[in-house]
Formats: sequence, structure tokens, C-alpha cells
Amino acid sequence: MDTLGPSTENRSAAAYAALREAIMENALKPGTKLPEGDLGVHFGVSRTLIRAAIARLAAEGLVDVGKTKSATVATPSREEAFEAFEVRRALEREVVRLVALRWDERLHAALLAQIEQEREASEAGRHKLSVRLAAEFHILLAEMTGNSLLRRYVFEVLGRTTLILAVYGVAHPQDDSLAEHVALVEALASGDVGAAERLVDAHIASVEGRALQPLPAEEPAGLGEILGRFSGRTVGA
Repeated sequence: MDTLGPSTENRSAAAYAALREAIMENALKPGTKLPEGDLGVHFGVSRTLIRAAIARLAAEGLVDVGKTKSATVATPSREEAFEAFEVRRALEREVVRLVALRWDERLHAALLAQIEQEREASEAGRHKLSVRLAAEFHILLAEMTGNSLLRRYVFEVLGRTTLILAVYGVAHPQDDSLAEHVALVEALASGDVGAAERLVDAHIASVEGRALQPLPAEEPAGLGEILGRFSGRTVGA
């Protein structure tokens, strides 16, 4: 049994952080089972602490917990995906507005450094890392607002939309996303708040478009085709 104290809290936090990062990078894929016993052994903590980490991930929409208390990496529906991006656009417009009010060279330098990390990962072909770094760019922006609650909401919705990219998106170079981040920082540096809001809105819409490609249209099946699937069956079979 775990005893209360900093080391226990650290192990619990480490378990949560490792699981979240693995989900964000699509190493733990949607539908993957997360057995408490195996996770407890791996991280060296009790089932109670693993359960707390899973509950935290479930609250963020990254894990589904079934009626039997079994946990799996979440598989969001397309409807849930559209809702997540709708919320994200609203949050991030407010983020850039608040960052613009606090803008200084320190913030500018931090964002440029983050973009450089994204660029290096993209040029090295490390797609999963570049996706995570792109998400961290937005978390960094949220931190710069000085509003801890807004930062928390952005952190959670980014986790959901990154998972959605893993479920529905198609692997692609991060060049477009990187260029959109550069343009956003340039707008903030110029003091054009309206342009920054429009750019972040367009950027999130672009990410959503890459994540949620339209479903291919299906030709409606004719009556003969439908009944043909059943014509070989016999009564009582």
C-alpha cells in the first residue's frame, strides 16, 4: 500500500503524465485496454493511484471507463470530435486576445523557440513528436494569458483534439501547421489583435479539416441488392 508523501504523489503524477503522453503520441492507440494491475506493476504504485490517474484521463476525455470499471483509450465519435473543435476555436480566440494584451519580447522569444522545436521535429520526419510539439505551442500560448482556468480548459480540449487526429486524421507533414503558427506569432508581434484572432480561428479550422475528412458518399443500395444478401437463407437457419 502507498503511504502519503511527496514520493507517492510524484509516482502518481508520473504515471498520469506517461499515459497521457503515450496517448497524445498515438503510441497507446484508441481502444487499447489499460489494466490497473499491469499499470500498477509497471509504475510501481497501487491500483488506487492508477485508478486516480485513469480517472483524471477520463475527465479529460482521453480514456473511457466501462461499467465493469475496465479502462480503454477513448475512441471519440465524429459528433464528439466536431464539438471538441468548436469549443477549441472559442477558447483559442480568447487566448490570443489576452496574450496580445500582455505581449512583450519575452513571450515572443519563447514562442519562437517552441516553433523552432516544431521545425526540427518536422524536418527530421518525427511526425508524432511534431504533432505533440504543435499542441504544446497552444498550451504555451494559454499559459501566457496568466489565466490558470483558461489554461486548464485549453490543455484538456487539446488532448481531445490530438486524440481525434489519431483516430480520424491522416499522417501528413507539419509544414502547413508550422507556417500557421509562424503567421500567428507575427500578427501578435505586430499588435494586430484582430488578425491574430482570425489567424488562430482559421488555423483550428484547418487542423479540423485535416482531422475530419468528409466521409465518402455511399450509393444507396437497391432493393434487389439488399434482399440478395438474404435470399440464400432458409427458415430456422
